[in-house]
Amino acid sequence: MKYLKYLFLGTIFGITLTKAELISWYRIYEMFRFQSFHMYGVIGSAVVMGVIITQVIKRTKMKDAQGKPIVILPKKFSVWRYLLGGIIFGIGWALTGACPGPMFILAGNGVLVISVAIASGLLGTYVYGIIRHRLPD
Repeated sequence: MKYLKYLFLGTIFGITLTKAELISWYRIYEMFRFQSFHMYGVIGSAVVMGVIITQVIKRTKMKDAQGKPIVILPKKFSVWRYLLGGIIFGIGWALTGACPGPMFILAGNGVLVISVAIASGLLGTYVYGIIRHRLPD
């Protein structure tokens, strides 16, 4: 019962992304071919909102739902790390036509072939967890 609010919010989020055509393979195809601003506008808005919300969290010393302070730890910046990760993420996005969040929305919309991509993503995450300590920082 305590997770019901998350199920509700996830459902609203899924409906919103579906209605905004953000899970549409065609919209993603347009984005990768630089034919439409639709996806870039949404992603750009999300980045700007993320920066603003992160600053609000840091400056107001917000607390989480359990009352614990939210701590955002500094990360070591590495151009190559983010470049390689972005390339791998982009290739996966281009090949599947979906990034990780919308994959579950597509499954909820009845596109069951996306379960192959979901299983592959879970396997990749598992393998990363196993070899993470051997990777360079």
